[in-house]
Amino acid sequence: MTVRRSLLYVGLTVSLASLAFSLGSWAAQRSMAQQIADNDARLAALQLDVARSILRARQPQLLPSATDGQRQPDVVPADGSVQSALVDEIKRQLQTEMGLLPVRLLRERRESFVELNAYDNFGKTSYGTAGYLGNGYFITVKHGVIALGEASEGRDVRQITSIKIRYKGRNLTARVVDSGNANVEVHPGDWAIIRVREAVDLPPLRVDTSYPYEFAEPIFRLGNDYSKGIILSTGYVGQQTANGLVTCLTDGHPGVSGGGVLNQHGDLVGIPIGRMQGDYRFSFILPVREEMFRKVPGHATQAPVTATH
Repeated sequence: MTVRRSLLYVGLTVSLASLAFSLGSWAAQRSMAQQIADNDARLAALQLDVARSILRARQPQLLPSATDGQRQPDVVPADGSVQSALVDEIKRQLQTEMGLLPVRLLRERRESFVELNAYDNFGKTSYGTAGYLGNGYFITVKHGVIALGEASEGRDVRQITSIKIRYKGRNLTARVVDSGNANVEVHPGDWAIIRVREAVDLPPLRVDTSYPYEFAEPIFRLGNDYSKGIILSTGYVGQQTANGLVTCLTDGHPGVSGGGVLNQHGDLVGIPIGRMQGDYRFSFILPVREEMFRKVPGHATQAPVTATH
């Protein structure tokens, strides 16, 4: 009798636990569904509010007119071009408010970055990213293509013996044509320009050297994340450091150094060069400067370009 009672209690306990788990899962799923619905509703409300604001701005103003009895139309019908312009304006407003970049533009910019590999005299390989500037020139980080730091006592000096970029399944040899004055990583002079001799069919990046890096501005990072190909990450501008770098909240995984930091127009405004030790979400950006392009044809005296998307 005692054994039966114990089995009964155990069965009842298991049943109650299963019921509680099922109720908990159902409640969690319902809460998630409600959250998604709320987000959709807020987005729809934002779209409607933006549309109404634009329509109000486009309504004709009341102007003085003669008393000749001619009635002016209350509403000016919009043709196809006006409607198209209205839709484009709504999209632009939403992208600005939500910190977005058109998917088409992101896909185009992704094609401007390549995987980079460097080989040293110790037989070791390091990987990173390079952004295309046109005419066979790429921008990347100095520490990815030139060995930095002092030699250890009793050891040979480390040297980079070969630089390769990955282009359409092939490795193309590159050489350094210019670099900054960095002697350590995560330094304002941690930049380099490399070039390949072979013809490459890649879209050149637009460069903006005047980007102000205002706090909380959305940015977009493209880099060779963990040597798994060019991957997108988004984040926000943090603070400008005393030595001219910028902190940001975006993934700083190995391999993204030398990649691109884009603004909301899709312009290249910086390159990721490092991260805080032990924190992959706290990264350092090197803003692009005019001197970086002094040996790149067409960029040394080129004014910053901004898009009008």
